[in-house]
Amino acid sequence: MTPPMTHRLPVVALSAVTALPLVPAVPAVAPPASAQRTSTGAGTTTALPARLTGQKLNWKRCDPDKPGTFRCATLQVPLDYRDAGGDRIGIAVSRIAATAPDRRHGVLLSNPGGPGESGLSRPLTMSATLPERATEQYDLIGFDPRGVGRSAPLSCGLTPDADQEWMRPYHERTFDQDVAWARDFADTCRKNGGSNLPHITTRNTARDLDLLRTVLGEQKISYLGYSYGTYLGAVYAQMFPRRTDRFVLDSAVDPNHVWRGMVQSWAEEADRAFDRWAVWTAARHETYGLGTTAEKVAQAFWDLVEQARQEPVELDGTRYGPDEIRGALHVDEPELAARTVVELRKAASGKAASGTAVATPSDASARTDVPFDNSAASFAAVVCNDNSAAWPREPEQYRKDVAESLRRYPLTGDIVSNVKPCAFWDRSLEPATKVNNRLSALIVQNEFDSFTPLPQGQAMHKALHGSRMLTAAGGTGHAVYPSGNRCVDDTVAGYLATGTLPEQDTTCAVSKDTDEDQQRASPT
Repeated sequence: MTPPMTHRLPVVALSAVTALPLVPAVPAVAPPASAQRTSTGAGTTTALPARLTGQKLNWKRCDPDKPGTFRCATLQVPLDYRDAGGDRIGIAVSRIAATAPDRRHGVLLSNPGGPGESGLSRPLTMSATLPERATEQYDLIGFDPRGVGRSAPLSCGLTPDADQEWMRPYHERTFDQDVAWARDFADTCRKNGGSNLPHITTRNTARDLDLLRTVLGEQKISYLGYSYGTYLGAVYAQMFPRRTDRFVLDSAVDPNHVWRGMVQSWAEEADRAFDRWAVWTAARHETYGLGTTAEKVAQAFWDLVEQARQEPVELDGTRYGPDEIRGALHVDEPELAARTVVELRKAASGKAASGTAVATPSDASARTDVPFDNSAASFAAVVCNDNSAAWPREPEQYRKDVAESLRRYPLTGDIVSNVKPCAFWDRSLEPATKVNNRLSALIVQNEFDSFTPLPQGQAMHKALHGSRMLTAAGGTGHAVYPSGNRCVDDTVAGYLATGTLPEQDTTCAVSKDTDEDQQRASPT
């Protein structure tokens, strides 16, 4: 989850989480297929019928334009695990088999983040980026989570003209409109989402993964998850603690603050990232001319915001008011952020300016074979269904929270705390998962990440008592591995190859001398 100002939010979480007792979800030895059971909640289980646990996956070539080793199939899973014999949906899965069968260790599942993002192409990405030893050892497994892409894609019936913007700046004069928008969004999803809507949750996706494990004939799974994928991995480990093998959680979230608290945490880190950007830009005053000190750079930005408040800045036919300028400042990409401010200042002073420098790459991954609003709808379903208790039901509470958040974090405090559709969503069918176990995971975190700040990764480390943490000191941006940094990459690759965690938490120094280190891209 990386785009900062759209419904495709980065991964994060919320506060009020209901604790669940730590109960092993499956016995140490898997029961016969006809008696396979799955965790459904606070210590309860339901039997999965043999037609599900004994199903055979029909692997076919995914795409004639892709390598023949890249195979796809459809896994049948219960829509509602409380009624495992009832309605089913299809989960799209993909695989590239281990290249050295005699050295095969098992399966390595991967999720790129989200929620609402497809992971079907992950085997292709992993085969191109993982070390040869890993591709020899593992069947690389990708999947579209339920409700996403080719896995019973969810739609709320939103049109291309519908306003899907979740990250809305707060203004007193427009707050009633924001409340009406949030209510309409929730009502539209409730009306058009169908019977699938309440079952699009992280817990159910974890159950789908465990059914996939059973069908693949594996005793355990290994896992590489990014951003939201780290939460999915942590939930799986909590529900199925005896089915986990080697887990790498990259750019982790605080698993016990889903989802509102996660979203609100972005504001604090965004302000810190702004401060780092100001330092970076001041050191390059000869290039950008925004100030010789961080204070002067920051003042140049806020002066531009204030000028736009008086008269919006027009650049290549687009009008930038103060909110648009705040939204255009991608502080995790310092060069882009600096160019943005430079060009907007030129336009504000009547000089020739280029909007090309301000533009960010379009979403080239947009799918044409799924509903237009699938990403927005599936994102909303997970964020609201996972933990409805975390979202205040009274709109006035959001107004109060905005005031406090904006006072502390002027760059984005109002944006993250403003009212969201979850305020009007139906109650969750299950309480959120309390993550508290001894998973032997490797947690990998950049020191500076606006979307999954370092304290969130540290909170994941604390919740997973058997984990080790690998911190990329000086690393910026969202997602770490593979990084090109030998210390980081060798540590992760070594763990995947051997299953042996570092003896203690590890810090790898990441060079700050190049722009590339400052602007590392997400694996998605």
